[in-house]
Amino acid sequence: MVGRFRCLTVGIVIGLAFISGAAHASALFYEGKTIRIIVGFSPGGGFDTYSRAIARHMSKHVPGNPAVIVDNMPGAASLIAANHLYKVAKPDGLTIGNIHGYQILNQVLGRPGIEFDARRFEWIGVPARTHGACALTKASGITSLEKWRAAETQVKLGGVGVGDTTYNAAKVLKEFLGLPIQLVSGYKGTAEIRLAAEGGEIAGGCWTWDSIKATWRKGIESGEVVIPLQLASRPHPELSQVPLAINYAKLDDVRLLIQAAIHDPNAITRTYALPPGAPKERVELLRKAFTDTLRDQGFLVDAKKAKLEIDTMGWEELEQTIARFFKLDPTLVAKLKGVLK
Repeated sequence: MVGRFRCLTVGIVIGLAFISGAAHASALFYEGKTIRIIVGFSPGGGFDTYSRAIARHMSKHVPGNPAVIVDNMPGAASLIAANHLYKVAKPDGLTIGNIHGYQILNQVLGRPGIEFDARRFEWIGVPARTHGACALTKASGITSLEKWRAAETQVKLGGVGVGDTTYNAAKVLKEFLGLPIQLVSGYKGTAEIRLAAEGGEIAGGCWTWDSIKATWRKGIESGEVVIPLQLASRPHPELSQVPLAINYAKLDDVRLLIQAAIHDPNAITRTYALPPGAPKERVELLRKAFTDTLRDQGFLVDAKKAKLEIDTMGWEELEQTIARFFKLDPTLVAKLKGVLK
């Protein structure tokens, strides 16, 4: 018995020494180095704003205190950055990619241009899960979900294009929930959709609540803009009385498709990852540093000033969410692909 105890004690000591040694080696590696966060969108947008706030505070949570900078690599809704992270970036723990979670759905749907396998990235986490909602003008006559469902004519919703949140949401709500919707796509962004709605060209659109409330606050406060529906698995605290689209799905398959096309992509919109093959000890170190940064009081103050919502998702939950896309039944994938074409 004593012998076994001694063996166990020695094993623990050796294990702790190994962990300590790996951490020390990582600290030595990062000292004097620079970590690059590659953002798949242009400067000034939401992705860029989150990454720059993280970069300002992350260094102190990485042993060795390396510099942390942001490089922008815009194009194809972050597809260029995702392909670069997978194929070009060195897997040395010095490059972090900030890419759009919808690209993972696009891989499952077999969209052209995908040159990565999302299952091989070393996922770090998400600083904020985005929450979907539909915003329509009071002038459109659609001031509640009941009125929308009873509408005798198609309600015009604005969309950007195939694969975008605005496009996918409108398509899914029409096909799977039977809401009377006429999708008008081709807008450059949600700002143009909002202006078109204010001009009476369309009724509104569906995208993220944080963006809607920031850009359409005056309309919401005046009552000229209403939120008849939210697109998430659970209510947002600010929309507690607004019905959830998922609750109107009558079939299990429909609920799975809504989750795959809207809920999960929204939850992991702002993903951070390392290239495949990055050393495990550096992956673990950066995962912890990322989590600690999002809890840092200085970061939280910066986020509040910039009106950035923080609703974090750790790497384990992120990996589980991504795995769900690849577990979808092929018949459901084919159906979703047909709807979102």
